[in-house]
Amino acid sequence: MKRFFPAILLILVAAFGFVTKDRMRTVPNESFSSGEVLKYKVHYGPITAAEAVIDVAPTLHTINGRPCYRATVTGKTNGSFDLFIKIRDTWQSYIDTAALVPQRSFRNIEEGNYRKRETVDFNHYNNTASVEKKKKNRDKESSKHKVPDNVQDIVSGFYYMRTFDYDKMRVGDKFNIQGFFDEENFNMEVTYRGKEVVNTKAGNIRAIKLTPKMPKNKMFKDGNSIAVYLSDDDNKIPVLIQAEMFVGSVKVNLYEYKNLKHKILLAQN
Repeated sequence: MKRFFPAILLILVAAFGFVTKDRMRTVPNESFSSGEVLKYKVHYGPITAAEAVIDVAPTLHTINGRPCYRATVTGKTNGSFDLFIKIRDTWQSYIDTAALVPQRSFRNIEEGNYRKRETVDFNHYNNTASVEKKKKNRDKESSKHKVPDNVQDIVSGFYYMRTFDYDKMRVGDKFNIQGFFDEENFNMEVTYRGKEVVNTKAGNIRAIKLTPKMPKNKMFKDGNSIAVYLSDDDNKIPVLIQAEMFVGSVKVNLYEYKNLKHKILLAQN
């Protein structure tokens, strides 16, 4: 069950664009803004194992001289599941408001006895990511890595994906994902599967279905084990995530939302 929330978050990564070396790109964004809050129940089989909250700070922050959204993902297991493995994870990304790439990301992972605290600073002009990790003995470890143009971290990729125009896609269309995670670059293929109505704790919602092809790992049964559903409206918030993992089925279900940029469209009964 280690890397429980990283597994969930990996499916929310978005595709990358192109950037020149002397300036940042500009990506139109009509899907989200400051102050948005999304809350989820995480089900492990029939058990409600955890809760997750994704929020955008109400005010902008300045990183590397650029205005940024501060997006934070927190995940924690509930009281009964804590007896199996106690999880208290925080992921944070400072997302450039114009280019929708991360200027800085932060992770504080507490899963059972496992601990990891990491900060990554991105330079999108020379395509590097500088990583600083803190160890249990409080020593720091630093490294620098080359990254692709307009690289995404896990959290910022999720927000960038919400800016896509899925109405222009056909069922079966694919797009590639470029990202940086755990000091490695990754490339992932995502397939657009069309639209359907899904049942969530927030109501029945018409949704866009995406299936990312996961790289080979010890967590998922095969490369097509995950389905991600975004609301089929101007917000494009993730409303449901389903994953078949070796440890069992996991479902992430939206139950509350606040301060959306647009009114959410519930499906008619």
